[in-house]
Amino acid sequence: MPEVERVRSYKDLDVWKVSLELTVSCYELTKSFPKEEQFGLTSQIRRAAAAVPANLAEGHGRETTGSYIQFARIAQGSLKELETHLIIAERVGIASVPQSSGVLAECDRVGRMLRNLIRALQAKS
Repeated sequence: MPEVERVRSYKDLDVWKVSLELTVSCYELTKSFPKEEQFGLTSQIRRAAAAVPANLAEGHGRETTGSYIQFARIAQGSLKELETHLIIAERVGIASVPQSSGVLAECDRVGRMLRNLIRALQAKS
């Protein structure tokens, strides 16, 4: 809850910072994907990863707490989509378990942070 009260910009949110780092990790991971996946899993992973901090930023810019919560939930959905794409990449042999396990651990961390943010926002409203 204290984080919500001291935040003046979405850039002050720890969850935004960590999700931005997650996005960078996804870009790094997908650099090694085959070229034929450029418009497949590479694109899907990058898009879903970038949607997490982008939705947090957009939600923070909204005028109501309810809208902010809605965008934080959309970020949660994008995070689950990202996790699914990473698991698919593992299963089809595009990413090895060691390659994706660190990124999936980052996803878990962001997920916990998003849940905490949503709870704090709900308590505030």
